[in-house]
Amino acid sequence: MIKRVHIGMMTELLEHAIERLRSLPPEAQDDFALILLRLAGEDGVAYRLTAEEEADLDNADAEAGRGDFATDADVNAVFSKYRL
Repeated sequence: MIKRVHIGMMTELLEHAIERLRSLPPEAQDDFALILLRLAGEDGVAYRLTAEEEADLDNADAEAGRGDFATDADVNAVFSKYRL
């Protein structure tokens, strides 16, 4: 387990995370950078949903609220199709 020890202005845990991210491909590094910036409160960096994506998300939330979930048969069919 990594202790939360401050190293200058950065904790040991954050330093460890940054080191780990450096080994990822550039595209993944950028994805994580956007997430970190958003969590740190930097506005305007995060992905913005399109109107269609917002509608899809609203629909999915409504389905979940009604308890409309895939059956075991549905899930097994997808797993069979993709050999998972």
